[in-house]
Amino acid sequence: MNNRVVITGLGIVSSIGIGWREFWENLVKGKSGITPVTSFDTSNQFTHMGGEVKNFNPDEFIPKEKLNSQSRASQLALAAAKLAVEDANLNQEDTDNYRIGVSFGTTLGDAQAVEDVDILLVNNNQNISKELIYQIPTYASPSAIAREFKFNGQNFMFSTACSASNYAIGYGYDLIRLNRADIIFAGGSDPFSRIEYTGFNRFSAVAPERCQPFDKNRKGMILGEGAGVLVLESLENALKRKATIYAEILGYGLSCDAYRMTASSVEGIAECMRKALREGGIKTEDVDYISAHGTGTILNDKTECAAIKEVFGHLNKKVPISSIKSMLGHTMGAGPAIEAITCALVVKNNIIPPTINYETPDPECDIDCVPNQARKQTVNIALNNSYAFGGNNACVVVKKFTPPHSSPL
Repeated sequence: MNNRVVITGLGIVSSIGIGWREFWENLVKGKSGITPVTSFDTSNQFTHMGGEVKNFNPDEFIPKEKLNSQSRASQLALAAAKLAVEDANLNQEDTDNYRIGVSFGTTLGDAQAVEDVDILLVNNNQNISKELIYQIPTYASPSAIAREFKFNGQNFMFSTACSASNYAIGYGYDLIRLNRADIIFAGGSDPFSRIEYTGFNRFSAVAPERCQPFDKNRKGMILGEGAGVLVLESLENALKRKATIYAEILGYGLSCDAYRMTASSVEGIAECMRKALREGGIKTEDVDYISAHGTGTILNDKTECAAIKEVFGHLNKKVPISSIKSMLGHTMGAGPAIEAITCALVVKNNIIPPTINYETPDPECDIDCVPNQARKQTVNIALNNSYAFGGNNACVVVKKFTPPHSSPL
């Protein structure tokens, strides 16, 4: 397990940008992607705002003859994967497709396809097409990526809710470290769906207008959609093909709270971060930035801050901690992948994105949340935190890349 694992390609579809360059530019500017929902009628809901991807045209990424058999989740995933392939400058003639795999995550997968079946078959007694049936299985998105690009290696879908794509990144990291793959396309996708939107509204967990992580007057999350894909690659393979390297994965940590279905515990989150630090071989004082789960709900932000204080002690106010969900909304299983892309760009560019909509400090969240404006600061090591229903916690360590034989940071 001596293979170093690096990030050599980034692909993203989000409410503030398609492609990492547009995404990063708007992220640093603190641009909000929260708008009124248009993909379905929200008149019977308590709230009406969301992080929809408004300008996504799937036919720009997917051949028209294949569109009918791809749900929106798979369309988002395929688009992000295509952007990642292009960004990594992968030449399939120089790679062994049986050494390239896909490791993916989602919360609800292709829930829109289930909704369509309900409308056609249950409510209207109409026949449904085989193309619609193809969209339903949870594995549809990573399988679609494998088929499109002829990736013949391992293929997995994790469904550990809102930490799913961090699980996927961790598993991809393991496959490369164990020399079972040279390249893994790791990420996640989740589209807007009525099921998801209605569920979180019924939980009274959704803010009416905006997401305000760590603010004393925060009112809840804002739901979003999107997809993120990272090309994970062994350092040897990346150097061999002279790939651009954004950052390095040092390790990850996982834990399960076994506490409550819809809430994480301080102990579970803290242990998750400790495991990630131990595997990465780093100390708390080495961490320069934390990408928070930061949903904007009263309980989540309070619990996450308490866990950070427990792990980092007196350092907790010195480590910048921001939540990009303030701009994107909560993209569910895709969220950790999008936030991992953010961490890679943070360590590459030494710019920390802000937590927008921050107005009133909360004594229980007395952290440096990088309020409202991005910050230029050297970042060598970043933690990517994600927590989920069912107590599924995952934390990934991202490090600034240093070539072999160079001095350590």
